[in-house]
Amino acid sequence: MTALSAPALWFSVVCLWASWCGAASAQTRAKAEQAPPPSESLTEVADWVIASGDNRGLPFAVIDKVAAEVFVFSPEGQLKGAAPALVGLAHGDGSSPGVGDRELSDIAPDERTTPAGRFVAAFGPSAEGKDVLWVDYADAISLHAVINTNRKEQRPKRLASPTPDDNRITYGCINVSAAFYRKVVRPTFTGTEGVIYILPESEPLTEALPAFEPQFNAVSAWRDDAGSSLPAEGGGGAQP
Repeated sequence: MTALSAPALWFSVVCLWASWCGAASAQTRAKAEQAPPPSESLTEVADWVIASGDNRGLPFAVIDKVAAEVFVFSPEGQLKGAAPALVGLAHGDGSSPGVGDRELSDIAPDERTTPAGRFVAAFGPSAEGKDVLWVDYADAISLHAVINTNRKEQRPKRLASPTPDDNRITYGCINVSAAFYRKVVRPTFTGTEGVIYILPESEPLTEALPAFEPQFNAVSAWRDDAGSSLPAEGGGGAQP
């Protein structure tokens, strides 16, 4: 089977989101309908992971910082879910030295980056005792449910907006909706490690992922029957 075209891939993602919308708000449905299609780089990386087995039999996720979206896959490459995300305030593909050992108040705005690369992730407690999916523990980068402790940041509103233009607000962590975290992230990565691929925004893809090679005849990971009926709900809380 050859990889599906980007429009066909996105149609399957929209269908997946639509299946969750029985209890979703009109705003959430509009977000799914207006979300941009997966980028060519994201499609290529997902197909390469499956074709090459780079995930080593583990569940994986591909994160597109530019589009501000997260795509989660089973170990076999079945699309489990896709959702908008909040990412680091600053543009850049690396982390400042020692950033993981500093207080949030000591991290300058231009240091609040979400690093690009391949990371082996696992669940663990945060400093607040919340369970988060640690992507890069040394630099304090995790994937977790959106927080709203600083109301001025308006993180839930940013997450629900129809474009990725306002999705850069975190200190580097990846925020997703509480429903997506609970219904997709938790069951996919609980009891196992996982591989997180974060696409670069400034450096070449082959620098962020040195092993990457385009797979022109890869089997597509995007399947029309992926996922199940998942109600969308609000809430959440973890780290910035």
